Amino acid sequence: MIKIGLFGAGHLGKIHLQQWLQVPGAELVGFYDPNDASAESAIAQYGARRFSQLDDLIAASDAVDIVTTTSAHFEVAKLCLQQGRHVFIEKPLAHTLEEAQELVKLVGEAGVKCQVGHVERYNPALLALDEQSLQPMFIEAHRLAQFNPRGTDVSVILDLMIHDIDVLLHLVQSPVRRISASGVAVMSESADIANARIEFDNGCVANLTSSRISMKKMRKMRLFQRDAYIGIDFLDKKTEVIRLKGEQDPAGMLDFPLELPNGSQKTISVSMPEVKPSNAIHAELSEFVQAIVQDVPVRVSVQDGYYAMDIAHQILKKMSAHHELHNL
Repeated sequence: MIKIGLFGAGHLGKIHLQQWLQVPGAELVGFYDPNDASAESAIAQYGARRFSQLDDLIAASDAVDIVTTTSAHFEVAKLCLQQGRHVFIEKPLAHTLEEAQELVKLVGEAGVKCQVGHVERYNPALLALDEQSLQPMFIEAHRLAQFNPRGTDVSVILDLMIHDIDVLLHLVQSPVRRISASGVAVMSESADIANARIEFDNGCVANLTSSRISMKKMRKMRLFQRDAYIGIDFLDKKTEVIRLKGEQDPAGMLDFPLELPNGSQKTISVSMPEVKPSNAIHAELSEFVQAIVQDVPVRVSVQDGYYAMDIAHQILKKMSAHHELHNL
């Protein structure tokens, strides 16, 4: 059994705590949280053991799960890595890009598994596309949420958009060439609404929009490529693929023939890949344990977490420059 220590018993921490009690091959030894109210709530709900000293929990664990506030990620992760513990750390990887760079270095030196909690990689609507050939040339994403004071210690870029940035980098697999962005603060001190345009070396262009002051929730991504349109609904767990069929492709149940002006005919095929129901947080924690046991790579590496943060911070800089330009 892999002994797990949990750092942070806030809202998300309690969700992780609940899931750890159900992960095969894992034993939750306890948690650390200096907030008495959060700690007492976790004990009452799940009967988990509270550690009063951070070092004691590290010593009792084989691997740790860091679900603290973002500003505390670096110091907690650094202590754990220096003592050779495997680390699961919630997104964003760290509070600053410099901290994220240092964590990449520490993980390499420790030779341990480190996974970043970009949970949308485990969304069943995205996993349903594993067998599809994806070569998107234009991507559009909308991630809208209703206002919640929790999470407003960081910009909407690091709070919400970073999910789509990570998925985007995973799908495109090409260096970023150019970024432009704008945003506005409405309810908090940092941006609450933002839009970013990201251009890649391979010609792909992505348009990302995020808001945490919307009237309704939305988490959708649309991929456009030469032979297909792919729609992913992360919220409702639905995926659709509309593809131009080749002459050798088998007939499908939802095929639509189209007459072109030159008299030729093309066929459009609509399919709904099977979306297998799953709990994404349970899946990422389970896979983290299996990566340790089987000594295989994690799905979302510390380098992935760093790249997503790097792009997020470039977007923040572009937003700041855009704001200054329009307030001269």
